[in-house]
Amino acid sequence: MKALVMEDNPVNLSLTVELLSQLGLEALCASDAESGIRLARENKPELILMDIQLPGIDGLNAARLIKADPATRSAKIVAVTAFAMQGDKEKIMEAGCDAYLAKPIRYKEFFDTVRGVLGLDGTGDGAVGSVEKDGRS
Repeated sequence: MKALVMEDNPVNLSLTVELLSQLGLEALCASDAESGIRLARENKPELILMDIQLPGIDGLNAARLIKADPATRSAKIVAVTAFAMQGDKEKIMEAGCDAYLAKPIRYKEFFDTVRGVLGLDGTGDGAVGSVEKDGRS
């Protein structure tokens, strides 16, 4: 199963790829939304983990573009964000994301959320990670 990580911070990218590998997922990487959207069209990943603050097109607009494209709309999108303010969850979900995780990433929450959106835990309920309040990235 393929996952696409759209993240411009090398440390966060490396951590996310490592966590995905522990779940047995093959990771494709993009450091900006434009290349990420292209990779999504070419490779049709089942999962996209997307930073919201990307250079160029931001993650919310990228999510809208991915969900509007018949070639990529079936991908599950998990927003990974340092934004954890009131109302951010609603904006993220309205953009087409299936779930979101707050930075800093907590391993258990990461695994539970990814398994939930992919239906790997048997529930397929699209579990949404909880929000951390400190806003660190």
